[in-house]
Amino acid sequence: MAMAEVEIKQENLVYARPCLLTDNVMHYCPGCSHGTVHNLVAEVIAEMGLEGKTVGISPVGCSVFAYNYIKVDWVQAAHGRALAAATAIKRLHPNNMVFTYQGDGDMSAIGTAETIHAAARGENVVTIYINNAIYGMTGGQMAPTTLLGMKTATTPYGRDPRLNGYPYKIAEMMAHLTGATYITRQSVHTPANIRKAKKAIRTAFENAMAGNGFSMVEIVSTCNSGWKLSPVAANKWLEENLLPFYPLGDIKNETK
Repeated sequence: MAMAEVEIKQENLVYARPCLLTDNVMHYCPGCSHGTVHNLVAEVIAEMGLEGKTVGISPVGCSVFAYNYIKVDWVQAAHGRALAAATAIKRLHPNNMVFTYQGDGDMSAIGTAETIHAAARGENVVTIYINNAIYGMTGGQMAPTTLLGMKTATTPYGRDPRLNGYPYKIAEMMAHLTGATYITRQSVHTPANIRKAKKAIRTAFENAMAGNGFSMVEIVSTCNSGWKLSPVAANKWLEENLLPFYPLGDIKNETK
């Protein structure tokens, strides 16, 4: 009878803690999107059987301690230089899965050059790009992705294009590069979107392992601490403000 009960429980299992997540307590703020994305990355690596041949690169920002949470090999890069490090590692170990985990300030501000040229060269790596439209770790300053009118620590009256310039979409910028073969934008603010984001991460990893060129999965994310909103209000703000400017879906898909 006991064995039958165990079998029933196993058959009904829908979700389980990813085996590649450590037991360390995450340092992220309650409601932050990073923890959910970490979970998806860990699941995809395990499901693809890549745990012994994956190298992650974590640079500077809220995600700097990603190596504390996912049990694969990690290298920490200087601010903005993750894709330079990823290029070297992938070329030295072409059979390994190499990915970077970067925020919008790190990847689309300090690391713009590294980002654009890695994509242009068609490096067989993946970038997981967390876009919450603000510098979360350093005090909530304006990022390149900050929306017009959005208040931050350095734009207390809202982003003014005459003073602060305009936000830009680095995913669309990279989509015209021949070496970039999979560019997609997803989110993790609802269960349905979480499933789509996981599928996108898996597609990107498969694309890299097949040697088809550069892949980027942008995750439009919340930063409720930086936005000074509750987790629930932050999800609503994301839907009403970020998603109209950063629409979800594949921007370029040459994996088919």
